[in-house]
Amino acid sequence: MILILIIFISYLLGSIPFGYILTKFFVKKDIREIGSGNIGATNALRTGNKSIGYATLFFDIFKAVIPTIFVKIYYHEYLYISSLCVFLGHVFPIWLKFKGGKGVATYIGILFSINIYLGVCFGLFWFVIFYIFKYSSLSSLISSLFIPIINFVIFKDEVNFFFIIMFVLIFYTHRENIKRLLNRTESKTKIY
Repeated sequence: MILILIIFISYLLGSIPFGYILTKFFVKKDIREIGSGNIGATNALRTGNKSIGYATLFFDIFKAVIPTIFVKIYYHEYLYISSLCVFLGHVFPIWLKFKGGKGVATYIGILFSINIYLGVCFGLFWFVIFYIFKYSSLSSLISSLFIPIINFVIFKDEVNFFFIIMFVLIFYTHRENIKRLLNRTESKTKIY
């Protein structure tokens, strides 16, 4: 019964579409009709309102932290199940016909909850790669690839399979970005 509750609540919290809600409320537009049509923070920045973009980033991270920290403290054996459900909730939200974001901000929240050093490593890699290339998608892909490597080499963690699954899922959610990167048609992102 506890496991079912954890799965259900983690998914529901993960599926809250903050980019959609904030854009609808403050800009009076549907974020799915702006830019890439994605509900995440990068596309929220394309609304022209940086505050909405950063607020979306914050809330998409925070919605992952709440359930994963709770589960980590009280039901540690279900931590990775909860983390996966939060991520899947963001990517496939029930409220938007299962068409959600790409999951990077939510993954950052998961990483900080599981191991703060992994969250810091992801952030550092993301900013360095972004500083060099200016592609949010490329930064996200490479950073998520490095996490299982860092986790295995530095932290010697036996649950490395979870981080490999997360990289595969992020790779999947970025498949259109990968095509555009290969075709050199991907848009560069302004985060400031």
